[in-house]
Amino acid sequence: MLARDVTEKRFTPTRFREGYAMDDVDAFLERIHATLTAYEQGTAVDVLADVDVVNARFQPTKFREGYSQDEVDDFLDEVVAELRRRESAGGR
Repeated sequence: MLARDVTEKRFTPTRFREGYAMDDVDAFLERIHATLTAYEQGTAVDVLADVDVVNARFQPTKFREGYSQDEVDDFLDEVVAELRRRESAGGR
């Protein structure tokens, strides 16, 4: 996974069923993007760890537009796997 994969990721919007607040998810995706960019540039200092992603929580939405919880959770699982791979490889 590359940083650009994060910026290109799109989630299905939800309405009238529970989703995640778009602003919360978007802000966290910016942190993930910055982390992956740092790894790619070899400057991985003060980056998100896999546990930060595992512990991420977002404001739920129901009667306003949000992102599909399942899609966000599935993508974050991919991010966790990538961060663990990079962490075990010494940040490469």
